[in-house]
Formats: sequence, structure tokens, C-alpha cells
Amino acid sequence: MQNNTLLLSIRPEYAAKIFNGQKGVELRKVKPNLHPGDVVLVYVSSPIKELQGTFVVEKIIEAAPEELWEKVRHNAGISRQEFDSYYATSPKGYGIVLKTPLTLSNPISLTELKKLWQNFHPPQSYRYLTNFELALISPF
Repeated sequence: MQNNTLLLSIRPEYAAKIFNGQKGVELRKVKPNLHPGDVVLVYVSSPIKELQGTFVVEKIIEAAPEELWEKVRHNAGISRQEFDSYYATSPKGYGIVLKTPLTLSNPISLTELKKLWQNFHPPQSYRYLTNFELALISPF
């Protein structure tokens, strides 16, 4: 099985919690096509607007919101009220359990990303990267 690389837009407050160890699960309403071992690149949205780091997918949890909360509440990095508000109209929720979060020693700004990758636009939620696209922006 070929690994996927996902470029994921995350709000600054949640990205900070991922990289400081307060958040071990990224919550989503739409199931990403990810498997254990896949790599996620973290693009931090406005006002930061930069590629700040990565993490490795440990597993994906799929469940009704009430059940998902019971499984992730200690690692979600959000309050129950925020969780309930986020999943208010969703019959299912998904948790990307992460491991090995790493911050880049030199984050890549949106301006630099656009220089490296012509027509680059940060994803609204997420986007799968081809090997060619990854090579354009890869800090590794």
C-alpha cells in the first residue's frame, strides 16, 4: 500500500496544541483517506499562513459524535462545548490520532510556498499531495 501525504489546514490555536503536546487527535467531519504511517503536513491558517510542521498518523477513529467524544476527550485539545458545536449537524465524526509531531526549524510562509509551487493555494480543509507537489515544497 502506498502512503498518502496530506496537506491539512489547521487553525493556529489547534496547531500550537498539536506541536506542544496538548492535542493528540485532530477532529474532522469528513473522513480522510489516511492509514497508519501516512504523513500529514500542517499548514497553519490565517493569520499565521505558513507550513509549520508534520505528524504521522497513528490511526483513524470513526464514530458517532457522542462515542467519538468518549474516545478522544482527553486528547482532543478542545472543550465539550466546542466539540458539540463542531459536530452539531454531523451524524459521524473522525479523529486522526497523531504521533511524532515535528515543527519545522524553518517554517515555510505562504509567500514562499507560492514561489516554490506556482498556483499554490492553501486547502480549505485538506488536500492530498502528489509526489511531484511534495517535492516542490518539501523541507525534508
